[in-house]
Formats: sequence, structure tokens, C-alpha cells
Amino acid sequence: MDPLGARSQFVDVQTLPTWQQQLGEDGEETPPQDLSDGPLGQQSFPSPFPCRPDINRKIVLFTGDVALLNCTAIVNTSNESLTDKNPVSDSIHQLAGPELRDELLKLKGCRTGEAKLTKGFNLAARFIIHTVGPKFKAKYRTAAESSLYSCYRNIMQLAAEQSMSSVGLCVVSTTKRGYPLVDATHIAFRTVRRFLENHGNSIETVVFTVSDTEEPVFKKLLPLYYPRSEDEEKTFLPLIPADIGNSEGEPVVPERQIRIAEKPGTLEDDSEEENLDLDLGQVGNHAFARMEGDVDKQRKLILQGQMSEAAMQKQHQRNYSRWLCRARAEDLSDIAALKALYQTGVDMCGRTVMVLVGRNIPVTLIDVEKALLYFIHVMDHITVKEYVMVYFHTLTGEHNHLDSDFLKNLYDIVDAKFKKNLKAFYFVHPTFRSKVSTWFFTTFSVSGMKDKVRYLDNLQQLFTCIRPEQIDIPPFVLEYDARVNGPYHPSEASNL
Repeated sequence: MDPLGARSQFVDVQTLPTWQQQLGEDGEETPPQDLSDGPLGQQSFPSPFPCRPDINRKIVLFTGDVALLNCTAIVNTSNESLTDKNPVSDSIHQLAGPELRDELLKLKGCRTGEAKLTKGFNLAARFIIHTVGPKFKAKYRTAAESSLYSCYRNIMQLAAEQSMSSVGLCVVSTTKRGYPLVDATHIAFRTVRRFLENHGNSIETVVFTVSDTEEPVFKKLLPLYYPRSEDEEKTFLPLIPADIGNSEGEPVVPERQIRIAEKPGTLEDDSEEENLDLDLGQVGNHAFARMEGDVDKQRKLILQGQMSEAAMQKQHQRNYSRWLCRARAEDLSDIAALKALYQTGVDMCGRTVMVLVGRNIPVTLIDVEKALLYFIHVMDHITVKEYVMVYFHTLTGEHNHLDSDFLKNLYDIVDAKFKKNLKAFYFVHPTFRSKVSTWFFTTFSVSGMKDKVRYLDNLQQLFTCIRPEQIDIPPFVLEYDARVNGPYHPSEASNL
């Protein structure tokens, strides 16, 4: 107990500023304005984590010791025997007193991903929620993600079941367990966000407690999952990973999804029979059901030119799937920040429009393999249906031009749906040299692209295919076009 008149070492969570209140204070943390939408329209697809001030007012980011928080419960990260030695656990034990250790012996350990409750003893917090984070190994990544999700989910579930008003979270994945901090933070943020959306009415405050070294990562990623304004939501939308889990934030592994009929063997009507036929048609699609045989033998046949077209398509699909898995696992935020590739509205036919800005690709300064991964990451879900691409060649230099080998490699890697569903490639502000290069590339290096390329010398031609309000055009492109071709006149575009 603190001496009479002495200032308490504990921190009352009610005195800490919420994440929503910090909007004005953290202005310097926001990326430059050119990462957000352009002036001619807004992004047509919604954020999976829209701005929710009611949720943001429950979120607090605190840099300090979780053991000092005066809240209903704090979280202790430990090992399976609940005897781990780490800075978070050591501080909690030191302040809680020896009674905590005696209480933990009665629990007889805790499994990875589970959460168990004890009293707080000498802490300001009434309770301590103990959990065990997973050990991270790259080849068991999926299992680690699921276990870490379970940690945060069970913590929040326990808090809700016990009618706790506030909970102080530590970083569950300790350095000793080797979980990459950025990956772990993504899982923590989305799990807590989904729980508050779906089950968190009784929880008033969630404190993310971090150290000085962890704080920059948390500040960088918080706006992705807890945007504090519509502008912040749009700005950080391109940085949200492709894998955001299901409606509860739980990692999804498509290969493990099994459909079980509610009443097997019972058909209520004709529509049920049709659905059954559809489901039976999917039986052979699973990797286990395909029984594809010796992979090494198949590769040898490819080299000898003796493999059937169907087998080659399977081999190509496996290769693309490996690239897609890599794209979903990598941190591609540095490529996303270039704002070189983004989704905008739809064209006159209702097809999704993707924009590629040549001047925003500093080829000599970026990792081109990461650029390829980012392209796959962004485009995979777009290409399941018809789409068009708009490429702004405006004011590009030599350092912006991707070489033909890279483009050929990209074309060979991407899935068939990329090529099949691409209906038009609008090449805006081309030069003579770029036209010649494109003609050679589409004629001799790739098939099926030549007829889809359309050269547009000005924006008025583009607006005959895509309405101005449906496409976000970089300001420098607008300025260049107005200077070279004159200001845009809607009546002229409609007459073309």
C-alpha cells in the first residue's frame, strides 16, 4: 500500500486518452495525403473495418507496465506451466505478491490458446487473465495464427462472461516465443475489433499495453483496424492485409472448410436436390481428393514436353497458389504506400476499374519481387469477375519502366482468371516508344493481350469509357492533360 499522502504508482485507465481522442494529437503519424483518394471520385469498395467512433472510444494505447493498470482485469502472458520468466509476468508477480504464485499452482497449468482467471491480490486490477501464446515456426504458421487468435478471443470472452468493464491487454506473443510482432499485432487488433463489434456491449475499455519498442508498430497498425475518421479509413484501406479472417477475426483456411448438411440424406424440395448436386460436383476439388501423383515426375514430363494440357494447368495453379500464399504472408506496406496500383469505380459496362500509375513505380529503388507479390495480393479477388485496367504513362521516366522480363514473368505466374476476365487495358498518354515496345511485347511475348490494349492520347477519350466520377486520377495527370490537351469539356467527351 502507498504511504499516506504519496502519489499512487498505479494508473487509472479512466484518466488515459482514448484512441478516438488522440486523432488531433497524432496528425504527424498519418501518411501523406497522396495516399488517399484522388479528387475525381471515391473508392467503390467498403472497408472491412469502417470508422466506428463508439468502438474507438473503448480503445486505449498505453506505453508502460500492464501490472500498474487500475482496471477490472489485466492479462499475463506465460508458458504452459504458468511459470514463465518474462518482463510482463515478472512485474505482475512482483506487485501481486506471493499469493499469486500459490494460486497458479492450483490451476495446474494452461494450454496454448486458453485463458484462465485468478484474483489480482495486491494489484490495482481485481483479476488477472493468464494466457499462453504459441511458439512461432514458419512451417506451422497456420497453427500459430489460430492459437494466437484463440488467446485474444478467450481473453475477451472471459472478460465478457465475468461482466468486466475494462481489460488491460499485454502483447501476448513474447520475444522468447519468436512470433513476429507485426503479424501478431494484426491478429490482436482484428480479433478485439470483431469481438467488440459482435459481443462487446458490456466492455467499456480495452487497453493495449506496449513497451517503447512495441509502440511504433501499434501506432502504425491501429488506424487500419480502428480508423478515427472517414479520411483515415480511406487512407489506410490499401494497407489492410488480404487475410482478415472470418466475421470473428479467426484465421480462415479454405482447404479445411467442410460443409456438413443439417439433415444428411433428407431433401425437402427440388432446390435442395439442386444444391446437393452442386455440392457433389465439388467433391473432387479438394487437394486430398485429387490424388495428383508424383510431382517430380510431372515436372520432368513438363520439361520433356510430354505432359497433357490439363496436367500443366494443374501445375500452373499450384505454382500460382504458392505465390498467393507468399503475397498474403509478406508485409507489403512499403509497396502499397507508393499508391501505384489501386481499385477505383466501374466503367460504363459496370466492370471494376483498376488503376496503374507508372510514375509512382520507382523500379530502381524497390524490390521488384515484392512488387509482383503486391500485384497478386491486390488483384486476386478483383479478377474473379470482369475488370479493366487504366495505365497512366504520364510523365514517366526510364526509372519507372518495368522491363519485359519482369512483365513476362508476371504474365506467366498469374492465374488464368487474370487474363480471361481482363476486358480492356487503357494506355493513357502513350509515347511513340512505349507504343512500339508494347506492340512487340504483346505480339511476341504474350498471347491474347494485343487486342485488349487501347491507346488514349487524352482524358476525354478515357471518359467515353469510364465516367469521371468513377475514376481517381492523380493530380499531376490532370494538370498534364489540361496543359497539353486543354481543359476537360463533358459535352466534347459525349460526342466522341
